[in-house]
Amino acid sequence: MQQTGNGTAHGQPQGLDTLPRGVAATVAGLRQAPDGDGRAHAMTLRLMEIGFLPGEPVSVIARGFPAADPLAVRVGQATFALRRHEAAQILVHVNGAGGAA
Repeated sequence: MQQTGNGTAHGQPQGLDTLPRGVAATVAGLRQAPDGDGRAHAMTLRLMEIGFLPGEPVSVIARGFPAADPLAVRVGQATFALRRHEAAQILVHVNGAGGAA
């Protein structure tokens, strides 16, 4: 189950971890933590608290080397480093034709 915004016109949301570098997107929602998984629920709350909310602009600005972990991600006017498993919990819709952020 997912928490999602109203971005149905953009097709299926994808995980932020799969978004190419420099492509502008909008947060569609966050994946729901399985019931009874306190760590996953805490991570979901943390992501919401730092600004990964439906409708917020987001882009991947850099990837680590060599394993592409962590990701440098811009949400709104803030930049954060996220591990790939954290970024995978954030669902996004690519904006328009996928231009650079």
